[in-house]
Amino acid sequence: MPDQPTSPPAVDALTQLRAEIDRIDLEMHRLLIARGEIIDRLIAVKRAQGGGCAFRPEREAQMMRALVERHRGLLPVDAVEGVWRVIVSTFTYVQNNYCVHADDSGGDAQIRDSARFHFGFTVPYVAHHGADAVIDAVAKSKGDLGVLRATGATGDGAWWTRLIGEDAPKIIARLPFVERPDHPAGLPVFILACAASEAASHDILLHAIHLPEWSHSIPAIISELEGEIVASAPHAGGLSLMVAAPGRIEAKRFAHAMANASVSSIGSHAQRYELSRARSGVFAPGR
Repeated sequence: MPDQPTSPPAVDALTQLRAEIDRIDLEMHRLLIARGEIIDRLIAVKRAQGGGCAFRPEREAQMMRALVERHRGLLPVDAVEGVWRVIVSTFTYVQNNYCVHADDSGGDAQIRDSARFHFGFTVPYVAHHGADAVIDAVAKSKGDLGVLRATGATGDGAWWTRLIGEDAPKIIARLPFVERPDHPAGLPVFILACAASEAASHDILLHAIHLPEWSHSIPAIISELEGEIVASAPHAGGLSLMVAAPGRIEAKRFAHAMANASVSSIGSHAQRYELSRARSGVFAPGR
């Protein structure tokens, strides 16, 4: 009788594949530890130089663009995005402890899901009822973030006018950065902070425009300057608009085009990365 193999080939193959997965998991963990050691050195350098802002919106946007561009395979992009967001947000928290303040007045579930997807569970989450309460919390903090809905009605009126002024919090990001159909945390949100301006991304500038009265010519003027009216609300006897425009369109151009308007900068954010084309179960960059 011929000798029987001690282990079926299929079992050997599974054992080898599982061992390979274990090897990769170990290497990933080692790399995270190595990243932590570099962050520890980074903290020491920043302290020696008098400190520095832990939030770097422009750098985060550059890293995420590179991540999406090089991604391939069956793993959904939003899974990679979520892992990366947790890693970066948690290491930022290690550098400088902060809280995330979120407005739950439009419903708690979506805003909480968005905050947890983008900042993880290590960073403390504090719920507030209303945009004004979030802005107050960020303004009084030593480095906290605020999360406000980027679209939809709010009972706080023209809350963005509270971002006017050199010392006021500013919008530093619009999330999710990677947009795709059926994103697990697809609620559009603005991130507020009292962050260093040199760390900001200026792909998109945000302006608060105060008008003494509405004119039907306003949308055409704003569109001519490649702007978009994000929100509007009555304010101070007139009307306040939140307008987004490409970074090359400065506030003074809006002020010049609308002679009776008062235009102020309220922040900026990176250009969003849109995924629109499915590829092997993963949405690919739109062309």
